[in-house]
Amino acid sequence: MFDAVSFPGGGNRCYWQGGFWEAAAQSLDLAPARVVGVSGGAFAAAYSLLGLGPRVRELVLEGCKRGLPNFDWRGIARGVPFPVAEMYRELLDEVLSPAAFEAINAKADLVVSIARPPRGWPGAFAALVGLASYQLEKKLLGPVHPQWGTKLGFAPAHVSVRELPDARAWADVTFASAYVPPIIRLQSIGGHPAMDGGFSDNVPVEPLRTIEEAGGRTLVLLTRRYRTTPTVTHRQYVEPSETIGVGQFDITSPEGIVRAYELGLRDGERFARSMRRA
Repeated sequence: MFDAVSFPGGGNRCYWQGGFWEAAAQSLDLAPARVVGVSGGAFAAAYSLLGLGPRVRELVLEGCKRGLPNFDWRGIARGVPFPVAEMYRELLDEVLSPAAFEAINAKADLVVSIARPPRGWPGAFAALVGLASYQLEKKLLGPVHPQWGTKLGFAPAHVSVRELPDARAWADVTFASAYVPPIIRLQSIGGHPAMDGGFSDNVPVEPLRTIEEAGGRTLVLLTRRYRTTPTVTHRQYVEPSETIGVGQFDITSPEGIVRAYELGLRDGERFARSMRRA
């Protein structure tokens, strides 16, 4: 039904994607040949395709129950005042295992989007400008596909998991794709700085274009509501039926994560019914 799927970013909002996929994929027999994800969407794509959603949510909710604050003064000396960074890395290392690496590469061409900063820009400066540009454009214009970042020189890079050597490298690039200062430190992939793919486009679709041009159908799982969505031949955008009420990096609200997942389930079920009637 859909030959390729995009999982945009959104932090905790991406648990909506997990619920949506669980409800829709089996009902519609979804088996995309290519999937692209960015930031939290890159992880959601991985565990959704592998059917690991229940285990991931179990681990995440267990982590939230540890009672850690979103900002921990005690972590300043170690350079990690935001516990979510270490928790997310631990989660990636647990879920993106060698067995998962073999399974995902047999199942689909999973592509992780990162952004390269403008050449010659210091990392801290690039991070500040990239984040400010993204937030300002989103607030003022609210586009599905932001453009200011690329105009400033942030270049998208799409890394196929099939081209990586092992599960560790997969976890590294997935973690780098979620780089948001000051929560996560700047990462290096392939010897060059790698930032959140959202600095160039938080809704990655470039890897879908060759499939669309060949007549294939693509699906984009947005994690927020927009005033309008683009009309693109062979592409379908889907967004949550209501605003997902959870902070992107909030580790103190397990109930918000559950609500995001349950909303995804409901939206996925409705989507599957509408597609079967079409």
